[in-house]
Amino acid sequence: MIKPKRLTRGDKAAVVSLSSGSLGEEKLIHKFDIAKKRFAEYGIELAAMPHALKGRRYVYEHPEERAADLMQAFSDPEIKAIFCAIGGDDTVRLLPYIDFDVIKNNPKIFTGYSDTTANHFMMHKAGLVSYYGGNIMCDIAEYVEMNPYFKASFENTLLNPKPTLDIPSSDFYACECDRVHWGIENMNKKPTLHKNTGYEILQGSGKVKGELLGGCVELFMMISFTELWRAVNWRGKLLLLETSEDDLPPEYLLWMLRGMAADGMFDKINGIVMGRPDFEDKYEPYKEILRTALREADRPDLPVLYNVNVGHAYPIGILPLGLKYEIDCENKRFTLLEQATE
Repeated sequence: MIKPKRLTRGDKAAVVSLSSGSLGEEKLIHKFDIAKKRFAEYGIELAAMPHALKGRRYVYEHPEERAADLMQAFSDPEIKAIFCAIGGDDTVRLLPYIDFDVIKNNPKIFTGYSDTTANHFMMHKAGLVSYYGGNIMCDIAEYVEMNPYFKASFENTLLNPKPTLDIPSSDFYACECDRVHWGIENMNKKPTLHKNTGYEILQGSGKVKGELLGGCVELFMMISFTELWRAVNWRGKLLLLETSEDDLPPEYLLWMLRGMAADGMFDKINGIVMGRPDFEDKYEPYKEILRTALREADRPDLPVLYNVNVGHAYPIGILPLGLKYEIDCENKRFTLLEQATE
């Protein structure tokens, strides 16, 4: 996997709207202004690609223009990093317009999550390490300030990478019902926070290592029909799972995991890393679903790290995909074993 260079003072970063065009809506464009100021604090210029701010309707109707923005951002030597504005539900429609050689030959930082899962699999197919987490509207342009947990992760992965990086559990969390609704009238509000209980090891023992790959499980339903899923060699991987604000019913998660089991997934991977659900009432049910699916697959030994700060529950960090991590079951530790960026 090709590892892109870190961001440094004087660099230029681009915003793309590969899913929803929300950032360009009149009531939400202030989020772009906040993000520009946050990047400027690091000495980095943030610019929008040509179609990124054209609003929901235009962006929805023109997947080819969304893809053109992405290809242009990769091709432009002045742009050193690409940040997704927000998720959505149809970025898989970009697939026919993607030139994988452009991505491979112009490696640079690419971040986002949720629907951006499909784009991360595009990066993986091109052989590029990408960064799960950190979109413009939710994380960079958070009201009041960037959450300290996210800010530390942003700096330790994309700006000042360490040789290895211990990934702690956040002391606090917030779910969907605790969020601050977007609008200028709420710019001085923060989400309601609850004390976090830390990582859980649902099963497994010892230490396991592997390259991390995965994302939002709802997106697996779409990309599993494409070359993006079929191109992955899951042998030795750590499977990343997280669920969206759509409040996935537990039985749907079970059906998906059963499909993975039937395809031999759980005999190939070295472990599972699962994010905290965005809904409090799913915290325990999802745990039981994981145990049930792995028991049915005769894999009670497969390590599962649960309640990770990734995906939709607040706060999140940035997890590089395609790099090697370690799960230490006895000490409930999660560690990136190599430098996140060059």
